[in-house]
Amino acid sequence: METLLAVFERLAHLDTFLLAWADAYGPWAYVILFVIIFSETGLVVAPFLPGDSLLFVAGAVAGLGALDVNVLVVVLIVAAFLGNFTNFRIGVYLSAHVLAGGKSRYIKHEYLERTHAFYERHGGKTVVISRFLPIIRTYAPFVAGVGTMSNRKFSFYNLIGAVAWVCTFVYGGYIFGNVPAIKQNLTYLVIGIVLVSVLPALIGFVRARRA
Repeated sequence: METLLAVFERLAHLDTFLLAWADAYGPWAYVILFVIIFSETGLVVAPFLPGDSLLFVAGAVAGLGALDVNVLVVVLIVAAFLGNFTNFRIGVYLSAHVLAGGKSRYIKHEYLERTHAFYERHGGKTVVISRFLPIIRTYAPFVAGVGTMSNRKFSFYNLIGAVAWVCTFVYGGYIFGNVPAIKQNLTYLVIGIVLVSVLPALIGFVRARRA
């Protein structure tokens, strides 16, 4: 319980932590942010890491002059793109070497075929939209890889999603994060972003449990 509260406290005070990082580590703050966003999108074991809220607060911190907003956007777009692509390639590898041919007793081959068909039909918009859905964005590229979506198609929509996601929240934070009314209530705004971001996943989970 204490660990959960500590994580929530860090999320609620991301502005304080990011300002401290920028002051203490200088250019290395970009590396820290790169690693967090790469891990949140690239590792299926790390969906708990901050995403939307981190991008928004990073933009707000850049608005204070602690970070260069354009450098920040480029760094985080690369992190988001590479994270998703790594996740995708892990899915491709497992599909080819572990799941294919009925080698896994937990996932049937017909399920892989259905997943492949779904991603060929709807995969592009799924990859883009999932960027804005916490937890789901961590698993979507992995599932796309398991469904053997083509590299070229995934990379195209992966880039669109990364650019849209990073620019929306970083530039949003840069423009609005230091407006006096928002700045004075930034903690509540971050909590709101986290809750609104997680809400669709929670609703889906509850519906699935009821079904």
